[in-house]
Amino acid sequence: MRIRAVLFDIYGTLLELGPPPADAEARWNALWRERAGVRDRLSLSEFAAACGQVIAREHAAARAVGVQFPEVYWPAIAIEVLPEMVRLNESERAEFLFQHAGLTHSVRLADGAAETLRLLANSGRWLGIASNSQPYTIRELDTALSGAGIARTIFTPSLCFFSFQHGFSKPDPHVFRLLSARLRAFGITPSETLAVGDRLDNDIEPARAHGWQTWRLAAQIGGDDSGGWQVLREWLQQRSLPHAGSDGQ
Repeated sequence: MRIRAVLFDIYGTLLELGPPPADAEARWNALWRERAGVRDRLSLSEFAAACGQVIAREHAAARAVGVQFPEVYWPAIAIEVLPEMVRLNESERAEFLFQHAGLTHSVRLADGAAETLRLLANSGRWLGIASNSQPYTIRELDTALSGAGIARTIFTPSLCFFSFQHGFSKPDPHVFRLLSARLRAFGITPSETLAVGDRLDNDIEPARAHGWQTWRLAAQIGGDDSGGWQVLREWLQQRSLPHAGSDGQ
């Protein structure tokens, strides 16, 4: 079966997650002084705990009205816990939250991802994203891609699902039903669509339930539809991807 569209997960797939910096707490203190001009009122761990309580409340409220896999809008959560952030303008808040994200984890473009993205873009495939994410995720992805000389414009905007924009997240079946509908607008059927992700529960199983082809990205796993980036590229090349313009965007 030919593949006309490939949609990627972000965390654990396009981006490898790593540990936070060892001096995260000190950086948190400095972030407040540099960005807000005040001393932090909550430690980094206290902030995380307080945000967790607000998120739990919002998730419960969403489930009460039928949203099975709810998603929050992180900037609103952060402002509720630390209203001092209101003194920052929108761009300053975005920078603050991006810097905060870097205190909770580190990210880098997965080895082999750039080569695969170039292969697909040059072959004229439609590319998209299906990610549980927040606004800072997009900047993390942009930064990682730009380091490899790739722009996010290779992904078709209407084929990109970022959970914070919708209020629900994977593995909600509505994620894949929504994307399937958008793919059909381009004349692409579910069986011509490949989902690439690292998790069975969030990525692979719900995509299969909607008739998509799947690839589980995991270096330690092998098979007809799983393996690392190099194995994925070889698998794609065996399907004789046509050149750009012949059947793509």
